[in-house]
Amino acid sequence: MGLDYYMSQITNAMTVDVEDYFHVSAFENTIAKNDWDKMPLRVEHNTHRLLELFEKHNTKSTFFVLGWVARRCPELIKAIVEQGHELASHGFAHQRAIGMTPEQFKADVVQSKHILEDISGKEILGYRAPSFSVNDSNTWIYDVLIELGFKYSSSTYPIEHDLYGVPNWPRFAYRREGLVNSGESIIEIPVPTLRKNNVNTGIGGGGYFRLYPYWLSKRRIDKFHQQEQQPYSFYFHPWEIDPNQPRVKAAPLKSKFRHYINLSAMEGKLERLLQDYQWATMKDVYL
Repeated sequence: MGLDYYMSQITNAMTVDVEDYFHVSAFENTIAKNDWDKMPLRVEHNTHRLLELFEKHNTKSTFFVLGWVARRCPELIKAIVEQGHELASHGFAHQRAIGMTPEQFKADVVQSKHILEDISGKEILGYRAPSFSVNDSNTWIYDVLIELGFKYSSSTYPIEHDLYGVPNWPRFAYRREGLVNSGESIIEIPVPTLRKNNVNTGIGGGGYFRLYPYWLSKRRIDKFHQQEQQPYSFYFHPWEIDPNQPRVKAAPLKSKFRHYINLSAMEGKLERLLQDYQWATMKDVYL
């Protein structure tokens, strides 16, 4: 069997970080959390569009949902579960884990987990930190997640980046032992990277996927499969298929460039991605 056959058979993990355009870290200094309730809500409609797209391509995904969104849109949470997707936590208020105390972090995650479980009736096994905000300064996070019953996290991106990144951390799924919870562990699933000349390049989705032409993203995914023979995981957000979202004019130019680049092309690229590879949930691929 050739490489093309192998790549067509491997099952990869599709993930969606369910947050609205005004939740993103790039706008956290421009839009106050107290104003979130006043902003036009677009996440519900956009996520339903994704559910339709996934159904069209017979794809199951993991939805890392903000507790804030779940509280505002309980019927959306029910629809995600009813259509056979996995529900996971993205925290409650999209607060980066860096800068939070263990008590603040635990309160945020507990609130999110309880809301998601109460609405869905499903146990929440997975967690993703907003903006991949786990690094050497807050490894205690894994003890909190173990204590709360989570089985996996996908909260690290092993690249150099101005907002996040742990380039020296593992690049593939591995067990993270608890520091306090001796003998217990949780699986950490990093965002995929390509490695060349001892430098990691991000290929996991999001802004990189919108910025580059689809052929380049596909070539990088294929190279990842060829070099590493590991499942690939992809992440993106519902606002990324919404070119008509309100513009945050007061945001810094760099943040606006990152947020708005190629929004109109994203849905078409995503459809090609769903056609070219096999996809399943994080739970099914890694657990």
